[in-house]
Amino acid sequence: MTATAATPAAPVRPATVRPAPHPFRSELLRGSAPWAGVAVTVTLAIALAGKAAQWQGSWGETQALLHTATALLGGPLAAATGCWQGGRERRRRTDGLRASAARGELAQFLTASLPTALWVVAGQLLATAGALVATWPYTSAGRPFLSPVLVDAALLVAMTLLGHVVGRLVAWRAAAPALAVCCYILLAAPSYTMSGARHLSPASADFTGEMVAVWWQPVAATAWTGGLAAAAVLAHTARRRFAALVPLTAAALAAVLITQAGDDMWRDHPLSHRQVCDTSERPHICVNALHAGLLPEVDSALGDFHGRLQGVENLPVRFEDLRADSKHGDAELPTLTPLGWSVVRGRLTDPESYAWQAAAAITAIHDPCGARGEDARALRVDMAVTDWLGRGAGRPTDDQDASQALRDAADRAARARLDAVPDDERRDWLSRYFATVHSCDPKDVPAL
Repeated sequence: MTATAATPAAPVRPATVRPAPHPFRSELLRGSAPWAGVAVTVTLAIALAGKAAQWQGSWGETQALLHTATALLGGPLAAATGCWQGGRERRRRTDGLRASAARGELAQFLTASLPTALWVVAGQLLATAGALVATWPYTSAGRPFLSPVLVDAALLVAMTLLGHVVGRLVAWRAAAPALAVCCYILLAAPSYTMSGARHLSPASADFTGEMVAVWWQPVAATAWTGGLAAAAVLAHTARRRFAALVPLTAAALAAVLITQAGDDMWRDHPLSHRQVCDTSERPHICVNALHAGLLPEVDSALGDFHGRLQGVENLPVRFEDLRADSKHGDAELPTLTPLGWSVVRGRLTDPESYAWQAAAAITAIHDPCGARGEDARALRVDMAVTDWLGRGAGRPTDDQDASQALRDAADRAARARLDAVPDDERRDWLSRYFATVHSCDPKDVPAL
């Protein structure tokens, strides 16, 4: 028999030991932190969608409403999610295990709280991006600013960390919703006061879409909210508790600066003092440069209005979207703001009504003297000219009574007489009428 050689055994490879994932990564990808980001996004999206007509079309109004919604709704929600996360070990009865861990108290705190804060900020940024994309097709001037977004993100991080501290200290399952209610009240209540302390609430910042922050306002706001959160975290976790005095001092200094500055933290948007004008017709049409894209819309609404004024003299030089000065031949353009009333998503909601308001702006229907309006004949002439220019479509109507019906009938008759006059004679008569618009003597009004 022939012997066969034995096959050598394969070498045994040592089992590869995969390193355990860092606790921060686990906290970031699992648990309640991702759901906190989803909750913030949904909350802000619902709040913004309910008032879309008021902000779509203006970068400033979009960011102003985003800031208010983030502070008033996102802030309490961030505090509640942080509080729920902070009480997790107590609910699981693993707080003793956490206390025996090798990492320091501050490192454990940040590992558990920062993932929730990051997801909350991610939810806020997603909602912000969605709002800016939604308003972009309807804007025509200006640009969004980065500083309000960063200030809001810092606020949400601070609220999350503060909530986490409360969750660790308060052994109550309902602490999270109770904290959210308390934060909402604390953030909203200062809006109803007139003291300088109201500016300490991020939700009560007195600014609109036509205002921008001065350079130091974002720094002060972040130091105020971030300083309070950092002081609370260090007082709860640091080995040397007096280290909390450093951020607390920074927060106190920021609070003094914010309280003393008040409304001076905001300034007018540079474009808000400029206008863009169409000088092809008289009166010229000027709209605020912040809403330059509305000029074609206004031109279209006043097309027939300008057509009826062809050849008429003594007209105002232009419609002003700033402060009109009648001594220099200006008339006030019917209001375009706030958005959501006359204008929605870059379109006039009622062009005929807008044309009637423009006609009323250049006639004496809004008599500054008072005496002219007391004369029935002069008032009827003013109303007839206004209705004829604006087609009467946007004339305000109240509940009708017998006397009002008679006055309306007389106004319609006067308008019919004006409409029946030959074009050349009507132009001459209108020229004489507009020469008396600023006269307080009703006898100066030409007969119709």
